[in-house]
Amino acid sequence: MKRRSFLVGSSALAVSGLLSGCSGQQQAILKVRLLKDSIPAQLLNEFRKELQQSAGLDFAAETQFKDLFAQLQNWQEKPKANNWWSNIPLPFGKERAIPIADLVTLGDYWLTQAIAKKLIQPLDPKQLDLWPQLPQRWQELVRRNDQGKPDPKGKIWGAPYRWGSTVIAYRRDKFESNGWKPPTDWADLWRKEFSSSISLLDQPREVIGLTLKKLGHSYNSDRLDKIPNLKQELLALHQQAKFYSSDAYLQPLILGDTYLAVGWSTDVLPAMQRYRNIAAVVPQSGTALWTDLWVRPAGANTSPDLLQQWIDFCWQPDTARLLSRFTQAASPILAGKNLAEFANTDRNRVVLPTAEIVQNSEFLLSLSQKTLQEYQSLWREIRFQGLGVRDRSSNEKG
Repeated sequence: MKRRSFLVGSSALAVSGLLSGCSGQQQAILKVRLLKDSIPAQLLNEFRKELQQSAGLDFAAETQFKDLFAQLQNWQEKPKANNWWSNIPLPFGKERAIPIADLVTLGDYWLTQAIAKKLIQPLDPKQLDLWPQLPQRWQELVRRNDQGKPDPKGKIWGAPYRWGSTVIAYRRDKFESNGWKPPTDWADLWRKEFSSSISLLDQPREVIGLTLKKLGHSYNSDRLDKIPNLKQELLALHQQAKFYSSDAYLQPLILGDTYLAVGWSTDVLPAMQRYRNIAAVVPQSGTALWTDLWVRPAGANTSPDLLQQWIDFCWQPDTARLLSRFTQAASPILAGKNLAEFANTDRNRVVLPTAEIVQNSEFLLSLSQKTLQEYQSLWREIRFQGLGVRDRSSNEKG
C-alpha cells in the first residue's frame, strides 16, 4: 500500500556514517536502513552520547517502503555458485552487495509478507527494557505466528517507533466564507454541500474502510455483502468525489478545486505548515492507523546489544517527545496522552489525537484472499460501474 506521497529526494541518503573513536581497533557497527525523514538527525547525536561502548553508526535512508522491502528480499536471495571469477574486483562504477543491516524500517502493512517470506527474524522482548512501556495494541500488532497472522501467543516481529493516521483535510477559507461547520467525522463527507468537491484516496481498504466506520463497522470487516446499505453509501460517496489519487490528492485541495481531502497524516501535516488555509481533523469515531517498525533481517548476526540499545532509545520518553515534535508522526509511547508541553494546536491535534479517538481507531490487518477479492470487486463496481457516475480518477491501480 502506498502512502506518504510527499517523501521525495534521492533513493538513498546517508544519514550518518561517522564512527565513534579514532583508534585503529575493530569496533561494533550498528547498520540501520530506515525510511527517509522518519528519524530526526539530532537524535543520532543524542544516541551516540548514550552509547556505553565505542561503536560505529551506519544509518542510510530510502524514500519508499518498496525499496526497503526489496532490499530485505535481495539479502535472502541464494548466492550464485562460487566460481573462480567471483573474487575478481568489480569494474569501476559497479556497486558491491550491500551488507545485511541490523535493523530496517518497515511499515506494518508489509509485516505479514516479510514474516511469511522469511525475510526477517523475531526480536526478544525480554532483551528490550522498555517493551512494557509500549501500549498494548502496538504490542498485539507485532505479535504474529510464523505465517504473519496476529496471534496472542506468537513471536515479536517488530518494534514500532512512530505512527500516524488517515485524516480529513479541508480548506479553512472556503468553510469560513460559506459559513460551513468544519468537519469532525466521516459522516461529514456525505454532506450535500460537498457534492463533487472531495479528493479521495485511490485505495479500496481506505475508502471502503471509512464507509464501514461511518456505518459502525470495522475497517477489517469481511462478508461485505452482509453489511446493510454499504453499497448505497459508497455510491453516494462516489457522487461526492471529484478526484481519486494516492499520490496527488492534496494538489486539488491546495489549488481550491476540492474543498476536502481524505489523506495520510504525514502528507497532510507538511501541507498544513506550508499553506495556512489547509486544516485537518482526525475523525472522532476513529480512523485507520499505520505504524513504522524496526525489523531485524533474517541472517543478521551482529551482536544484538547495539540494536537493543537503539530500540530502547527510541522508546525513551525524551526521545519520543523529540520524534513527535520534529517529524510528521508521533511515538507510540505517547499515543492517547495529553501532554502539557504539546500546545493544543491544529498540528498537535493531528499528531496526537485524544485517547478516545485512538481507542476507536484500527490498524489495517491482512485479510484473506477471498475477502480481498470481495473488496476489489466492490471497489470496481463503485468506481467503474457506478450507475452512470463519471469516473474522475487520476491514478488508477486496478
